[in-house]
Amino acid sequence: MEGDLQHIVGDNVRRLRRQMGYSQESFGEHVGWHRTFVGAVERGERNLTLRTVERLAQQLCVHPLALLFDGVAAFHPVLEPGQRARPVTFAADALHGRAPAVADAVERRSRPRPA
Repeated sequence: MEGDLQHIVGDNVRRLRRQMGYSQESFGEHVGWHRTFVGAVERGERNLTLRTVERLAQQLCVHPLALLFDGVAAFHPVLEPGQRARPVTFAADALHGRAPAVADAVERRSRPRPA
């Protein structure tokens, strides 16, 4: 159990990075990390702070919970008395296998850059 969340975050970062068309090096430049740090995060070797997860999610155009979710866990929201449960959703809903924001980012990256 210990360190499982680090591996889940790493797997999700790798998947999203690849979907956006970034290499580890270019993604590192995008988020301000060195390539070796990106690799260590993806392998689950780095214990990221919640603030870092938030910043990373912003760069990847997903909700922070999408980085923490392993696709298996069932969510049981903590509710205040009288509050009704709502469905849990993420910005990473599939659109041709990609999150809408990720698909937009990939399309922007594939456009030719002005000289």
